Amino acid sequence: MQLSLKKKLALEAYRLYRHNEIKAHPLTYFFWECTLRCNLHCLHCGSDCVKDAIPDMPREDFMAVLDKLTPHIDPKHFIVVITGGEPLMRPDLEECGQEIKKRGYPWGMVTNGLAMTPERYTRLLNAGLRSLTISLDGLEASHNHFRGDPHSFERALRAIDMAAHTQGLTFDVMTCVNRENLKELPKILDMLLKIGVKRWRVATVFPKGRAKDNPLFQLTNQEFRQVFDFIREVKSMNVINVNYGCEGFLGSYEKDARNYPFFCRAGVNVSSVLCDGSISACPSLRGDYIQGNIYKDDIWDVWQNRYQVMRDRSWAKIGDCKTCKYWRYCEGSSLHLRDEKTKELAYCHVQRLEAAGA
Repeated sequence: MQLSLKKKLALEAYRLYRHNEIKAHPLTYFFWECTLRCNLHCLHCGSDCVKDAIPDMPREDFMAVLDKLTPHIDPKHFIVVITGGEPLMRPDLEECGQEIKKRGYPWGMVTNGLAMTPERYTRLLNAGLRSLTISLDGLEASHNHFRGDPHSFERALRAIDMAAHTQGLTFDVMTCVNRENLKELPKILDMLLKIGVKRWRVATVFPKGRAKDNPLFQLTNQEFRQVFDFIREVKSMNVINVNYGCEGFLGSYEKDARNYPFFCRAGVNVSSVLCDGSISACPSLRGDYIQGNIYKDDIWDVWQNRYQVMRDRSWAKIGDCKTCKYWRYCEGSSLHLRDEKTKELAYCHVQRLEAAGA
């Protein structure tokens, strides 16, 4: 896998930008894991959410966190993203949104769409909803199998249709590719275009949680490459803004499968508050990546003075990363792809693509 001179120059320029961002680390993207409860039982769930998990975080506790950030944050360059679990499991979600809106912050959410009725959608928009990601993981049979509910597909499609026709809403559809739906990607594209979807995010599933031992998610290297070839082809058609998800450096597919080069922004621009009060970055970073807890630490002090494991990646130059020719552009890839015990990279996109002959 060789990088063209033009691509190397672009990656060098982006590397300088990345290091400037790390130095300044402006907080612009703030996740709130408002619940671990979920109304589905998805085959790929990494957090193993259940219908009755630990209690939801009281909204007053999260609003207190926002109030502590307010003196330091410009709302024009900041968004709160509510995630879970499934945020729609909270009966007070609209009240949560109103409180965030009252503080001057735009907010969005990530949802499976199952409980998104037209009435609730209207209430959420009135409460300030400004961005939305809805999951769609195949055609009807494969999506329902993936999500574990016979109504999941029709409800997701209903939510997608509503969002696609809402002015002023930043909206995208998220598709997790597996061995069952890989062949369906062209038909999913046609379906999204007919609805009027403008932005589509395609991702592969990192084998953890329920996905770890499920052969459905064990894409061969050739199938893995097919995902990126498909995205590159769709980009060339210029019919929808399609991008691979934010994880993993992609070698020669950089700028071909995403609009932007790889940059793991966890702890650089992205922070999160998890359901138990833990302070992290991307919500998928738990365990050793937890930086504090809102019930004992000041959120702004944590943001300013911790997160060094994410901002200084020199520690990650171990294992295969130690001799990798792409280190200066990748700097250890996405942290959730590293082995929890050894900290070595357990899942390398470039290695897989090179093994497939890319």
